[in-house]
Amino acid sequence: MADILASLRSLMASQSPPLDALLVLSEDYHQSEYVSARDKRREFVSGFTGSAGLALITKNEARLWTDGRYFLQATQQLSDQWKLMRIGEDPPLDVWMSDNLQKEAAIGIDPWCVSVDTAQRWERAFAKKNQKLVQTSTNLVDEIWKNRPPAEINPAVHHPLEFAGRSVAEKLKALREKLSSEKARGIIITALDEVAWLYNIRGSDVSYSPVVHAFAIVTLNSAFLYVDKRKVSSKVSSSLQANGIEVREYGAVSSDAAMLASNQLDQATGVNFGQNGVCQNDTCDNDLIWVDPASCCYALFSKLDANKVLLQQSPLALAKALKNPVELDGLKNAHIRDGAAVVQYLVWLDKQMQEIYGASGYFLEGEVTSKKIPNAPCRETMKLTEVSVSDKLEGFRASKEHFRGLSFPTISSVGPNAAIIHYSPQAKTCAELDPNSIYLFDSGAQYLDGTTDITRTVHFGKPSAHEKACYTSVLKGHIALGNARFPNGTNGYSLDILARIPLWRYGLDYRHGTGHGIGSYLNVHEGPHQISFRPQARNVPLQVSMTVTDEPGYYEDGNFGIRLENVLVIKEADTEFNFGDKGYLSFEHITWAPYQIKLIDLSILTPEEIQWLNRYHSKCREILAPYLDKNEMEWLKKATEPMKG
Repeated sequence: MADILASLRSLMASQSPPLDALLVLSEDYHQSEYVSARDKRREFVSGFTGSAGLALITKNEARLWTDGRYFLQATQQLSDQWKLMRIGEDPPLDVWMSDNLQKEAAIGIDPWCVSVDTAQRWERAFAKKNQKLVQTSTNLVDEIWKNRPPAEINPAVHHPLEFAGRSVAEKLKALREKLSSEKARGIIITALDEVAWLYNIRGSDVSYSPVVHAFAIVTLNSAFLYVDKRKVSSKVSSSLQANGIEVREYGAVSSDAAMLASNQLDQATGVNFGQNGVCQNDTCDNDLIWVDPASCCYALFSKLDANKVLLQQSPLALAKALKNPVELDGLKNAHIRDGAAVVQYLVWLDKQMQEIYGASGYFLEGEVTSKKIPNAPCRETMKLTEVSVSDKLEGFRASKEHFRGLSFPTISSVGPNAAIIHYSPQAKTCAELDPNSIYLFDSGAQYLDGTTDITRTVHFGKPSAHEKACYTSVLKGHIALGNARFPNGTNGYSLDILARIPLWRYGLDYRHGTGHGIGSYLNVHEGPHQISFRPQARNVPLQVSMTVTDEPGYYEDGNFGIRLENVLVIKEADTEFNFGDKGYLSFEHITWAPYQIKLIDLSILTPEEIQWLNRYHSKCREILAPYLDKNEMEWLKKATEPMKG
């Protein structure tokens, strides 16, 4: 790690002007949350593997900023060459740099890896001391990364209408109408999931996310896809061309953005005005280029006339979040199959924990009778680890129809590791399962008809009264949010408190948001809405046909972690009254897997909460029965026996 920092500092000094600091971000050219192996630059320089974080390297310091999900993980992974900066507790990066770097300091950044709004925010902060953000001509990390993974040539595939629910022609028509209403003549689309959704294509360029490394430009009269052409088969190419989409090389987006700015892009294509779009002649008064400041990189923005740019959230973000009926049916079906896989996993794991470790099991609270696992050499093949059991869970999912892979790295965590919110077990260092400790698994899959995300927390021994109280408080918050009814126009910021109140009663809380959208065979984390204490949760109201997770938790460093997560669909609520004629909304659960009754302190639950749990468990039995064998169904019946308050 010291060699990496020394090499970077040497490169920084050789730049013109010499750099006083270098920013290394987590994102790729598309501002993605999850990136391909060759784009994990921040991980390479710092050793920190979390999905969110930002590294700052100065002449004599190295600091890493990350959020509350990763405080514990970053503490464990960063070497003594680095100092952890806790977002929300320590000064923000722009404030720290403005206060601690000298006047007129030059701060380097790869303009392809930073969003417009982030770059502009930093420039405003740096201006106070005449510090300047310097756009490097190459990425300095790439220059010293000797064994950087090569770019993979993975094929783009057509996502059929039976799963997509809306044709490309419909989506382009709606987009162009939105452009016209905003006086825009074109839009640069950089978010990978938006490109995939708009053009009904999928790929495998990023692990866990079925997307293709590509940009798109859509004008009132033409449409372009910028992608390595080696990824596009003749079949996919024909489908794109049939919708008026021209395929160009990935790198051509830079020059085409400049042509778009000078109003030459349409002319260069020879498109007949009005053939594909909404503008019937060349006298349209639309003169703006639409750019999403949160997802468009600064490099492309720099090609445009800033005075003629509409800096506004992409219209595709909301359109993609509002699931059509086909997508909703697909998501519900995917979650049923996924729930069956989770139950099969729990049945298997319950049996293994009893047979190998002498655990009392999923249902009983007895002490461990004996460690049945023998000593070496058999021990290594028999023992259960966080990784070996998560591999087994993946196997159950892989047997289900339309399975295409996991939707994120499974968080399979025992005891103290469960307190690391986004823990990622590694085969060589992961923990062995322990019948005396809590086990948390947060996992999901990509199916052709939907993306899933579920978390359950279990104990195969005798949980303490404190663990039960914490689990039940998390469960109460989970139930409260899932049962909420709220007027149209309500945002996720307003609802976040519902999941926290039961924890606050005991002086407990958690450092992450409570809910995020889910893609339709796309990203597992999808906006633009969210349920969170963070200010951006105020930006977009919750609306009918959106998906959102319900996942409160509690994490006790060094001891255990608890999280419960279901996916919900927002629907219209059937309320007795309709004050203000606003219309009211509610949630529908589409995740099906039992909550462990052994971990519930019934004395803390209200009769209404117990009734809800019994109804939910009854639905689990009914919905999952066709997917389970006799033994698995008997286990599920026992796991969902009615509770009495």
